[in-house]
Amino acid sequence: MKPFVLYPAIDMRDGKCVRLIQGDYNQETIYGDSPFEMAEQFAQDGAEWIHMVDLDGAKAGRPVNNEPVLKAARELKANIQIGGGIRNAADVELYLEHGVSRVILGSSAITDPDFVKDMLRQYGEKIAIGLDAKDGYVSTEGWLQTSTVKAADLGQELAGHGAETFIFTDIATDGMLSGPNTESTAAIARATGKSVIASGGVSSIEDLLSLREHQQDGVSGAIIGKALYTKRFTLQDALKQVTDK
Repeated sequence: MKPFVLYPAIDMRDGKCVRLIQGDYNQETIYGDSPFEMAEQFAQDGAEWIHMVDLDGAKAGRPVNNEPVLKAARELKANIQIGGGIRNAADVELYLEHGVSRVILGSSAITDPDFVKDMLRQYGEKIAIGLDAKDGYVSTEGWLQTSTVKAADLGQELAGHGAETFIFTDIATDGMLSGPNTESTAAIARATGKSVIASGGVSSIEDLLSLREHQQDGVSGAIIGKALYTKRFTLQDALKQVTDK
């Protein structure tokens, strides 16, 4: 079995590191002025992967905060995965050709499924599918709209088109430090038969350990955001206790 992977998160808005509560742009806390420096710190602390999100891009429908992402991919040893506002082949190419390890496609899985399937054919495991769900249904456009498509159904369909990695976010838990929706995450993994990264709600190392118990279901890692920024625990402690690093 592959090791369970921790993904420290950097959400970018107006060039800064921020956290939102349940994706609400009006409930923002700024945690740093430099996304690149934050990524550099995570890499120094031992992160093998860093999860970056372009919040402005998610809203605008195009990459906005791509400079720190490309700099991190170029200069750091950690693998970078990026999501937010990536809606066409040129945006995907921009990131992958400059060293980004994985590009996350979210809203376009609903709004432009042919594009997503084309990218999966072309780039395979370098494409991750973001399944952001509200009450089980996929949300799009920076979580501003909820579709009529169930996350599990979309996951199954895209797994059939070559998707190997999904990032499942239960919007109700995101930024709340209330614990992840472990059962729903594991259910998505079982439904797709693929690797699912849990996102949203992690508040403790115990949460990470409970997610890791579902590795056999396909839960392969967890994204950690607010818990690190509010110093609930350190990345180094989590790596040591959860991934034996």
